[in-house]
Amino acid sequence: MSDYNAEDVRNIALVGHAGAGKTTLVEALLAATGVIPAPGSINKGTTVCDYDPMEKEQLHSLDAAITSFTAHGKHVNLIDTPGYPDFLGRAISVLPAVETAAMVINAQSGIEPMTLRMMKAADNRNLCRLIIVNQIDSPEANLAELTEQIRETFGPECLPINLPADGAQRVVDCFFDPTGGDTDFSSVEESHARIIDQVVEVDENLMEVYLEQGQDLKPEQLHDPFEAALREAHLIPICYCSATTGVGIPELIEIISRLMPNPAEGNPPPFLKGEGADMAPVMVSPDPTKHAIAHVFKIINDPFRGKLGIFRIHQGRVTAQTQLYVGDARKPFKVNHLFRLHGTELIEVPEGVPGDILAVSRVDDIHFDAVLHDSHDEDHFHLSSMECPVPLFGLAIHPTKRGDEQKLTDALHKLESEDPCFHVEHNAAANETVMRGLGELHLRVLLRRLSEQYHVDVETHPPSIPYRETITAKADGHHRHKKQTGGAGQFGEVYLRVEPMERGGGFEFIDATVGGVIPNNFIPSIEKGVRQVLDEGAIAGYPMHDIRVTVYDGKYHPVDSKDIAFATAGRKAFIDAVEKARPVLLEPIVKIRITAQGSAMGDLAGDLSSRRGRINGSDSKSRGRIVIEGEVPLAELDGYDARLKALTGGEGTYSIELSHYDTVPGNIQKQLADAYQRADD
Repeated sequence: MSDYNAEDVRNIALVGHAGAGKTTLVEALLAATGVIPAPGSINKGTTVCDYDPMEKEQLHSLDAAITSFTAHGKHVNLIDTPGYPDFLGRAISVLPAVETAAMVINAQSGIEPMTLRMMKAADNRNLCRLIIVNQIDSPEANLAELTEQIRETFGPECLPINLPADGAQRVVDCFFDPTGGDTDFSSVEESHARIIDQVVEVDENLMEVYLEQGQDLKPEQLHDPFEAALREAHLIPICYCSATTGVGIPELIEIISRLMPNPAEGNPPPFLKGEGADMAPVMVSPDPTKHAIAHVFKIINDPFRGKLGIFRIHQGRVTAQTQLYVGDARKPFKVNHLFRLHGTELIEVPEGVPGDILAVSRVDDIHFDAVLHDSHDEDHFHLSSMECPVPLFGLAIHPTKRGDEQKLTDALHKLESEDPCFHVEHNAAANETVMRGLGELHLRVLLRRLSEQYHVDVETHPPSIPYRETITAKADGHHRHKKQTGGAGQFGEVYLRVEPMERGGGFEFIDATVGGVIPNNFIPSIEKGVRQVLDEGAIAGYPMHDIRVTVYDGKYHPVDSKDIAFATAGRKAFIDAVEKARPVLLEPIVKIRITAQGSAMGDLAGDLSSRRGRINGSDSKSRGRIVIEGEVPLAELDGYDARLKALTGGEGTYSIELSHYDTVPGNIQKQLADAYQRADD
């Protein structure tokens, strides 16, 4: 039996920008609670969470890592997430496993891009949030100014729950026992009053006691409304600490243990049942007596331990003897061994309760985002999908050694199974395999894993740009396919209409035939022919999007009509219609964020303009640095990394994310179409 229950569990994801000190903070928490004898060092490669050789080399987290501690009678699961924008997908993917997202902010650097993006992701997931200002003893830190910046950026509901004092040598509690004396800025009394005012607003009865009777409220009275305020994002506590000196660490442990929500107090996870129009929300409760429901939020392909599926239990219990189904599979697997994670270490446990984060090994069918359960009733349960950024950085790859093609395919499949923002695609028009990620570092790390873990060496080159094709007008198309070769003939005639859909509309196929002009069994064949053109393209060999196709007439022959005849007729009728519908080529436009020294502003603006880009705004940061935000066609960023380093003396960095697709200039469309026609000839 477990020595704690669901009410005793706290699940916290530490998120934020690289350099905020998340991994060092984990070390301080583990040492303060006796899990490890002393904090490890990032520089020495001795931390619990940065155990991968590449993480030790980079001195930064490259993947999420899990550990836990016990304090004040509570079992706290910690997930340390990477802070580089290139690994945003790996940070976002852990959010379904927690009730609280703790935003760790470097007191000296302030609010940085990953903090903004993770705050938005946590808000989209309705998670409770906690802001931890770390490294408060940094010489250049202005904590009063940073606190106001936090409130301006994220809202007035962000309130200090403790305050630094004596030049950041200690912190003073503003909630449990607000009697700690002077602070470095603001005051304990003012901060305490602000928190109470914010909390009682979610409880009318308590507000009446507070306002009319003037009673001092105790922490016990405030617990439930405090949790409600967290759930409604009506309160986002701010606390202060220094992971390196240990200042504020005991206070942070108390806040996490006593105030952060347990699985029953957080917002319920967004489980759904069914597919498409039949999809509906389903309530899952952290009740250990109900049948088991768990969600797989991370996969690790370990060369020695096999595939590890890491999951969060949302309902019921899981033991070593439990038989679990993966999604809608009809054959269960027996758990056999159940593990708790402590960095790279697996600790076998007899069972897990709701809220637990555990792992199983060597289950081939387990996969990222799978729902595990012990009842056929949940065979279509799934969590609402995460909004992960679209991977745009690409490299075309092929093995350097002949005969390694299958080995490369298998390795890429394993890497893809671990990372929601790593995709592999095959560009049929260019006959190239393309790996796509969120940035240069993302792909560089994966290429090293291909070589060092899977022993596959590859050659790379820039990939083709993922253009799209679409139409801008309605048009009709027609084709009669008639073939007589002496034996059985082929006949199929199709009339169809195409019309553009709004951007992002995808594809819609409508059968509007009446009177049996085309038998129902041939309609799927027509759609198959149309989809073939959608995949292959009609202008320049790129996939077609945002098109509605309506088949409204046709003819068939009772003997010669066959599936292949109608597939051919549908394909050629669709091409006929597209050619009349003013087809255009679309290119991906990306949002670009450039960080550099302010002195490079003019050169960067000029270079971006030469790439058909535009600047939307800029912002000054500390130490003379600026952040430029703009938009630029992805096709114009070939070689940009080297150019940026040349313009900024090697100090500039940038990140991109998909903004939208837009029509390419006419001269570029003509070049691409002409090149496609020559290759086709």
